[in-house]
Amino acid sequence: MTLIFKIAKWGTMSIVAFSLMSCGDNPSISESLTINEKENSLYTDLIWEEATPTNVGIDPVLLENSFIYALADETYTQAAIIIKDEKLIYEKYRGLEANELGFWNQSLTERLELGVEIPQELQDAFINRDRYSLATSWSTAKSFVGILIGIAIDQGYIQSVDESASTYITEWSNDNRNQITIRNLLDMRSGLPGLCATGSQPNYELEVCPYSIHWSGGNLTPVQNQLDACINREIAETGIIQSWYSSERTWEKDYLLYSNCDAQVLGELLFRATGKDLQSYADINLFSKIGFEGHWWRDNENNGQSNGNYLAYCCLDATARDFAKFGQLILNNGSWGNEQIVSSSYVEKIKRIGIDSVVEEDGSYYSYGMLFWTLDPTQQDDGTDFPPANKILLTAGTDGQYIILDIENNMVLVRNSLYYPMQFASFDRKMIATGDLNAINYPQTLPLSWFGYYSSFHPSVFLYLVSKSLN
Repeated sequence: MTLIFKIAKWGTMSIVAFSLMSCGDNPSISESLTINEKENSLYTDLIWEEATPTNVGIDPVLLENSFIYALADETYTQAAIIIKDEKLIYEKYRGLEANELGFWNQSLTERLELGVEIPQELQDAFINRDRYSLATSWSTAKSFVGILIGIAIDQGYIQSVDESASTYITEWSNDNRNQITIRNLLDMRSGLPGLCATGSQPNYELEVCPYSIHWSGGNLTPVQNQLDACINREIAETGIIQSWYSSERTWEKDYLLYSNCDAQVLGELLFRATGKDLQSYADINLFSKIGFEGHWWRDNENNGQSNGNYLAYCCLDATARDFAKFGQLILNNGSWGNEQIVSSSYVEKIKRIGIDSVVEEDGSYYSYGMLFWTLDPTQQDDGTDFPPANKILLTAGTDGQYIILDIENNMVLVRNSLYYPMQFASFDRKMIATGDLNAINYPQTLPLSWFGYYSSFHPSVFLYLVSKSLN
């Protein structure tokens, strides 16, 4: 399949040297979609109303083709879901397929031969995955933070997206950083440099990146405190080449720099504005409202917001069905049932990023704003460029964690990669990135951080195949 695409895009992290994670429910399209609830399941969810493809004008055979693509061997897909007209139309889950399992076993064997001690739990990971298996967000979590900012504005904790961020990040009050608005942070156009982890365990530090992070966001994960250095950045000089942006093009005012630090600062801003950390504020004002059971990771700081700083740039664990609920909330203009969770005017700002936040500085065909993306046009197998530029909203994270929002067709597509939450240092979701697998806490997905290469899955191809099934 011919793809014209920046494969480094939508990353959250650099490759982690130690890294790691089915076959679950995989019914044919003609089988019943009703799945009995598991007894005593920890991860309960609001049951979606279900419908057959034909009931919503979808060709079941063509739809099946799209899922065959999405869950093919070497895509490392754990879950794929389609929601149409607020109904669950089809979902599939799986663990490691034959080739993937072969790579996994070979990798484990090589590491064992090198004397690496691998927990048995990790050796058995990624095998059986189903609708109750947790997936993780990586950078899709940023979009959740964007909605929480909107809720905080609705509740009066924050004045507006045009307010100076220095109202809350008071370290910025007395210098030129007081010109940075909350919208600048939401749009990743703060003018602040990108940071990356340097050094070695256990003394990693965050410093200005010596390489471009224009798609990856910068690797913060090995660092114990992933917040303070993000706050302490100074506005970067323009008109010169900056290593963290490009080795060829100069850095200019209002350029997009996809930055994990900008999102991390927004998490602290929300904490200072509301008095509640991300997990607590989301539980009360978002998750409980839509039946979403989410588990957010923190850094390994002993103090911070809540025995650690919540990672606003990444790392929210939930089921694929729950991630679909978040997408439906956006399609519903912020409402869920009879309740307005976030104002429709705020959601409209998100839906307008294809007009208001177009990225023009590199000849691209996408937008980024309000912590959401639009999906690039990609050349499909039949020569079609799809989707149209700046028409399809999506959230995106490393290893292909996607919530795709087709507003015109009232449709949500979710795709998550194989995931296993390595919690070997403790049962707490406090991130510890170390070469000792028995002392690690890390949200491990496949294939990038374990194998070092990208999945063959592409969101525009999946959406294109699904779109061809619409009558």
